[in-house]
Amino acid sequence: MMFSFNFMIVVVSLVLLLLMMSIKIIKEYERAVVFRLGRLLVVPKGPKGPGLIIIIPFIDKWLKVNLRLIALDVPPQDVITRDNVSVKVSAVLYFRVIEPNRAITEVDDYFYATSQLAQTTLRSILGMVELDDLLSNRERINDELQKVLDTQTEFWGIKVSAVEVKNVDLPQEMQRAIAKQAEAERERRAKVINAEGEFQAAAKMVEAAKLMEEHPVALQLRYLQTLREVATENNSTTLFPIPIDLMEAFYNRNKNK
Repeated sequence: MMFSFNFMIVVVSLVLLLLMMSIKIIKEYERAVVFRLGRLLVVPKGPKGPGLIIIIPFIDKWLKVNLRLIALDVPPQDVITRDNVSVKVSAVLYFRVIEPNRAITEVDDYFYATSQLAQTTLRSILGMVELDDLLSNRERINDELQKVLDTQTEFWGIKVSAVEVKNVDLPQEMQRAIAKQAEAERERRAKVINAEGEFQAAAKMVEAAKLMEEHPVALQLRYLQTLREVATENNSTTLFPIPIDLMEAFYNRNKNK
């Protein structure tokens, strides 16, 4: 009797243990890729999850796959641009697993493989562009990197959403050269703006001269305004010659009388 009772306890314990080993909980952003006796278990709705799933102990082997967007840092790479400038470029890669079965069966370690592919692609693409394009056309280069990586990782069941070039480290001599170039460009723009201002001022002065030539009274009024400004700014006595043209109107008036 005692033996039967102990045997029942052992059986119940084994059953409970098997149930605990069989029941798995998969989160909303995860999926379970199951291998049954070494073969991929393909179910109509795809990988198992989310929620509660049943795994047969000692027969099924399962792996969890994260479906969330992953940000992968691409370490600085030594790149020689098309115009033979050596730079260090780092980037960040955003990707997600869209087909868990293929991500597990088609590549040994999809995270490591994607990282290595991103590094080699970064060196390859940036080696075909010039330094000026690398510094000024980041958006176009990012789009090209994203398209190339997405095409190559599609077979692994991975979707590359975006690639962003983060830092471009230039040699010291190249930084000085770029600084000198920027300074020269600012000086050129300042000279052009100054020349345009002088040209516009000269044009306005020509227009004013033509107007005064057609209307001599305007020149006389300008002359009187200048006298008033000088008298206001200087407290000392100022001697200023009076042009004959200014008094001509009074002479003509006296002659008419």
